[in-house]
Amino acid sequence: MTFDYVVRDLGRLPYRDAWDVQLATHAAVADGNEPPTLLLVEHTPVLTFGRKGGREHLLVSEAEARAQGFDLFDVERGGDVTYHGPGQLVGYPIFPIGRRVRDYLRAVEQVMVDTFATFGLATAGSPGYAGVWLGDEKLVAIGVAIKRNVSFHGFAMNVHTDLTRFDAIVPCGLADKGVTSLSRVLGRHVAFDEVIPPLLAAFRSHFHDSTALAAEATTVREDVVA
Repeated sequence: MTFDYVVRDLGRLPYRDAWDVQLATHAAVADGNEPPTLLLVEHTPVLTFGRKGGREHLLVSEAEARAQGFDLFDVERGGDVTYHGPGQLVGYPIFPIGRRVRDYLRAVEQVMVDTFATFGLATAGSPGYAGVWLGDEKLVAIGVAIKRNVSFHGFAMNVHTDLTRFDAIVPCGLADKGVTSLSRVLGRHVAFDEVIPPLLAAFRSHFHDSTALAAEATTVREDVVA
């Protein structure tokens, strides 16, 4: 699964704003007006609900969730409810994958596994569960959708995420599983600048090469120590 693609770093954006960028980019890629694109972004706090729904896995009322600073957003990716917020590196590969959905998911998982290997961690996918895990704790959530043979949605990697924000939900609807972050596992603060280079190198090895990173952030990411 190889093709040329570009990388755009959007900085920190509310989910709705990034969603608009994602939809516009997806349409342009599907129409052949833009090259395949990997969007990188860090969101302000939001709970997203996938095609499985997941409202039953919201542990507070919607009003209380909003009072706690969460936006709520229904999306068309696979999966259940998940959290996005500061300290989490989110990627939306908008790639022409055709009907090779299973191969694509495995390739994205392997990108994550290869990235964590550079930090000395032996992570893995889990049969029956999307994402990348360290034991029974999820480091990366993965949920995708395919339209017009082009992927959208993607992955959310907990780098230095405030893990207490997951207390409002049953993450991905998996009551017997946990979540963790790269910073927590390594016992130190890990910045995005440490993660992005090996992440992009892993993408290059599985999805061919990319052009230079195009930073389009209008705000500066603020590192949150977790």
